[in-house]
This record gives sequence, structure tokens and C-alpha cells, in this order.
Amino acid sequence: MKRNLLALLALLLSFSLIAAACGSDDDSSSGDSDMADDSGSDDAADDTADDAADDSADDAADDAAAAEEEATADSDEGDAGAVDGEAVQGGTLIIQSTQVPRHLNGTVQSGYATAVPGTQLNASPLLFDENFEAQPYLAESWEIAEDGLSVTLHLVQDAVFHDGTPITSADVEFSIITARDNHPFKTMFAPVTGVDMPDEHTAVINLSEPHPAILLAMSPGLLPIIPKHIFDDGQDMKTHPRNTEDFVGSGPFTLAEYEAGSIIRLEAFEDFFIPERPYLDEIIIQITPDPASIVLGLEEGTTHLSASLGSAANIIRLQGNDDVIVTSDGHEAIGPVQWLELNVNDPVLSDVRVRQAIAYAIDRNFLSDVIDQGISFPAITGIDSSSPFSNPNVETYEQDLDAARALLADAGYSDGDITLTIDYIPPSQAPYAEYVVQALEDIGINISLNVSPDFPTWAGRVAAGEHQMTINNVWNWGDPVIGVHRTYLSTNNVGVIWTNNTGYANEEVDALLAAAGAEFDRDARIDLYHQFQEIIADEVPIVYLTTPPFWQSFQPSVQNPPVGIWGH
Repeated sequence: MKRNLLALLALLLSFSLIAAACGSDDDSSSGDSDMADDSGSDDAADDTADDAADDSADDAADDAAAAEEEATADSDEGDAGAVDGEAVQGGTLIIQSTQVPRHLNGTVQSGYATAVPGTQLNASPLLFDENFEAQPYLAESWEIAEDGLSVTLHLVQDAVFHDGTPITSADVEFSIITARDNHPFKTMFAPVTGVDMPDEHTAVINLSEPHPAILLAMSPGLLPIIPKHIFDDGQDMKTHPRNTEDFVGSGPFTLAEYEAGSIIRLEAFEDFFIPERPYLDEIIIQITPDPASIVLGLEEGTTHLSASLGSAANIIRLQGNDDVIVTSDGHEAIGPVQWLELNVNDPVLSDVRVRQAIAYAIDRNFLSDVIDQGISFPAITGIDSSSPFSNPNVETYEQDLDAARALLADAGYSDGDITLTIDYIPPSQAPYAEYVVQALEDIGINISLNVSPDFPTWAGRVAAGEHQMTINNVWNWGDPVIGVHRTYLSTNNVGVIWTNNTGYANEEVDALLAAAGAEFDRDARIDLYHQFQEIIADEVPIVYLTTPPFWQSFQPSVQNPPVGIWGH
């Protein structure tokens, strides 16, 4: 019997496929599976392809903060059905993903795989609408001090964790400090000096300097509120057993079942603080390594929603199917950028002329139009073009083989003198890597490929600076402070994936980013970021390739998906 599933409270950050490092950030022209997906992993050696987009997080079908989704499904068989009549509360939403979460605690881990269940298991202080405007969630109101050095949150009075313990300002303080000290996106809460708690429902966040990104950093995929009474026991937060076992959260769903690499089942939390939410009885997240199987499930109606669509061919195939919906709308905050990362500490790549020559050798339009079959766009800078901070007027290095050869000659290299290696993860990154091989051989650079067997191997090499070049997909994460600074700050070359893995260092860039990160005046901030992008375009620590939109597909019976900057 068909039942309408009136929707769940935002899937929040189910990051879309095309984004992980070239395949899923999940991306590479499409995205997923073993791809590096801007998860912002803090331990590259141990990370699985969690993710994440932005290096995720980063990658997925995302949803936007506190809105609802309406879905209809067969409550007996789990099939999505045509909308028939008025929506009725209850039912099960089936999501399929290629991404395997390392754990469920988003204060110390970012990315697609963590965010899909994590944003349902935990609430955050704020939500954001499609205009990048903050909306209430656990915080019913907030104020920013005139000097920009504090933010005061006023919490809802009746919110409780899944074990019935009230959510208080002490939990907010604990969550913020935990994220500040452990989250891979260090810049999110770096200016936080402490959190005052004048009462149980008021938290005053103190800052060392104005920090415009602080509000966005308190959205669901970035700052889950976790229970201090469970986690504050002296154990390492990154490996805490309760990150997965007997997980107690603050969100609309509780953890009912967790089988690593197989299934995550969430059940509606009856005491959730928003009246009549969530609408669904449960969400089942099925981990499926093969995107082709996911596409088939969408076509057959056994899968209700997925952002792990895999290749461009899969996306185009679904776009031609009138029985499913495919969209990239509402993911503006993610801002995935696919690029070729250059290790500037390498003896050959330390010469800016060589880096510029590599940039001139690559035809970004070919990558977008042919390899990605038109589902991505040529990249301009490291700040996605959907961002108000993107500079459309920087040098883009349109393909010019003569200019490339001249630069190599000026650097003292003849045809065949240079041999470089590209690291990548198959399968999604393979087409980009193979194209770059041909493009660089056309200007006399010999290229070999180092194919990593899995995400941890790739991430470990890149984080340790053992690579010369690599295909990567990094997310903007809504505000440059969160997703952009980490790649270019000289102080963030810390041996962790999705930080400054190029070894690039420029004092002027550091100063511009510091100033932009503390500037509340929008126009002044835009100017600072434009200057930063001009320098990066000239010095080329990274060759920008494409911007792959976040694609997701769902059944027509999934109605009224939430619209916002994090997707559906």
C-alpha cells in the first residue's frame, strides 16, 4: 500500500556526486566511490573515502537545513511511488551512497559520508536558506557585538538529546571547542578564544578578531551539537568509541542500526524539539560501492534519493529519464573545484615558468565539454564562480601550446628534459589524469601515472608531500575562510589531506587572507579576495580545471525538497 512520507528534516549535506577529488569530493566529472571527497580528513593515513564537498566535504546530495522533504513511498516494499493524494506522515526514505563514513561525529570529521547521517542525528545552532541568510535552529535568536568580537546565542528551551538530557549552553561550548581543536577545517573556529555561559540557554562566543564566517560555521554539516556528558570523559575525540557506538545526538533522528560499510538506519526521534518533525518514520542509508547499481535503483524506484551517481554518462542517462528528477540546484555553498595540484617544493615545479607552462598546455573546455560531457564548467579560480567572492577577471591560461613551450625553453628545458608523475585514484579520476598526460606530452613533458589503490594511500602520499602532481577536488564550503584559506595559507601546510598540500607560501597571500577573514564590510572583503586570486593566478600552485556541479537524483514522489545553500 502506498503511503506518502511527508518529508524528513533536511538531509543536510548529502554531498553530490561530482565532487570528491575528481570523481566525487566526489567527483572527477562525476563523482564518487573511492574518490577523494573533500572530507577534510584529519588523519590521511587512516581515512577511508569518507567523505568528502571542498577535499570533501565537502560530497553529496545535500540538503538544506531545516526544511522538510515530502516523499511518498511504499511502506511495505520501500518503493518510491507516484504522488497520489494528500501526504501522510510516516514511512521510510531509502538513500544510497557509495561513501563509507569513518564515524558519525561531525565535530572532528567532515565530508559526505559523515554528513549524510550526521546532519540527521545532530542539530546545529543555525540553518541557512538559499540566500545565505542564517535561520534559527537550536538557537532561536542571536546577536553579533558591534565590535564583531562576540556572538551571543539564545537556545531553545525544550531541546533534549536522544537520551533525554537537556541541551544546554555547556553542550554548545563543548561542541565549539571540540571542533576548534579537532576539526580539519581549522580556520572555522580558530578565532574563538572561549565560550561564556551566563545561563543554561545562553552561549556567548568570544573571538580574538572579527570573524564573518562564524555564523556559517554553525550550520548543520559543520557544527553538530554533541552531548558533553557523554564525550567529555578525557578520551581522544577523534577515536572516541561513542563516535559510532550507542551514538547519542541532538537531531531529528536517532541511530537504530549501524553496520560499517553496509547500512545506517535512522529512526524518528519522538522528543525532537520542533513540533511535528520529523515526518518520516525512518531513513535507511545503504552503502553501495557501485554507482551503476544506484542508478538502476533510481530507475526501478527501489532507491528514493542519491547523490552518488558516478560518471557523467550516468547523470546524462538519468536526465533523459522522465521518471526521476535530476538537479544541481541549491548547492551553492559547496562550490567544488576540480584541479591539478602542483607540489611547489619539487625541484622542477618550484619554477613558476614550468607551472605556467603546464597551465597553458591544458584545454579546460575539452575537459568540460568532452570528458565531462557538458555536465561541468571550465574553472576560473579556486573560488567557485557561484560565490560572490570569485574574481572573473584573473588570468585563466587559455590553451596556448606555443606559449607553454616558450616558457619551458625560458626555464632552460628542451623537449623531453622533464619527467613528472601524476598521482590519482581510479576510476573517476582516470579520464582527467589520462588527458593531462597527453596534454603535457604535447609540450615535451614526459608523464607517468601513479595509481593509488585506495583513498587512504592517495591521501597519505599527498598529505606527506610525496607527490609531484595530483588530481584533486576541493570544496569552498560556503565561505572562503572555511574552504579556501586552508589550501593557500603557509601556516596550514600541516601534513593533512585537504590543507596546503602544494607547499605554497606567500606572505602577501597570508596577509590578504587574514584581512579578508576579519573584514565584515562585504565590498572590502570582495576586493581583498580578488587581489588574492590575482596573485594565485600568476604564481600557479594549482591549475584549475573544472567546476563540477553537485548532482543528485530522486523520485518524483520526494516532494518539496528543502532549498538552501547546502543542497537538498
